[in-house]
Amino acid sequence: MKLMNCARQIAARDPAARSTFEVVLLYPGFHAMVYHKIANFFYRHKMFFMARWVSQICARRNGIEIHPAAKIGEGLFIDHGHGVVIGETAVIGDNCTIYHQVTLGGTGHEKNAKRHPTIGNNVLIGAGAKILGPVSIGDNSMIGAGSIVLSDVPANATFTGVKARMVKRDGQRVEVPSVELQHNPGRDPFDEEIMHIKELLHIEEE
Repeated sequence: MKLMNCARQIAARDPAARSTFEVVLLYPGFHAMVYHKIANFFYRHKMFFMARWVSQICARRNGIEIHPAAKIGEGLFIDHGHGVVIGETAVIGDNCTIYHQVTLGGTGHEKNAKRHPTIGNNVLIGAGAKILGPVSIGDNSMIGAGSIVLSDVPANATFTGVKARMVKRDGQRVEVPSVELQHNPGRDPFDEEIMHIKELLHIEEE
C-alpha cells in the first residue's frame, strides 16, 4: 500500500519518529496525504464539492491546506505542517520534504492555466519559504527557511534569501554580488541600491 510506504519513509527520515505506527496515528503531514488521496479521487471524478469539502476538513484538523487538484508524488514528508498551503496547479515530485508555513502559491487569476510551482524530486523546502507562480524547482535542490522564490531554481542548487538567490550549485558556494562586490551585469538591482546608500552614508564594508 503506497500510503504505508509513505509512512515508513517518514519514519526513516524523521529522527523524532519512533515507529511507523506512531507516524500513522500522530503525524499531521501523513494525515494530510490520506485526506489528499481521498480529495483527489473525488476531484478526478468531477465531484468538485466533495473534493473541496474533504480538503477543508484536512485544513481545519491539521492546518495543512492542499487543493484537491494538486499533483503529489510518492514519499512527501510534510514535517510539523501547520500553515502549509499547496495550490491547485502545483506539482510535487517524489521524496520531497516540506516544513511548516510553506506556501506553494499562485500568481494571476486565469482559469485553466498553470499558476503554481512545479517541484522536482528530492527537494527540501525550509520553514516559512514561499514559492510563487509557475516556477520550476530542480531535482535535489534546497530552498532555505524564509526564502521567497519567484524564478526557476536549477537542479542541485541551494537558494535562500528575500528575494531568494543561488548560494550553492552542485555543493559549491556561489559568489553573492553584495558580498564579493563583483560589479558585473548580472548583479542584483536591490544590492546595487543598498551599496549606493552605504556610499552616500560613508559606511565602510565590514
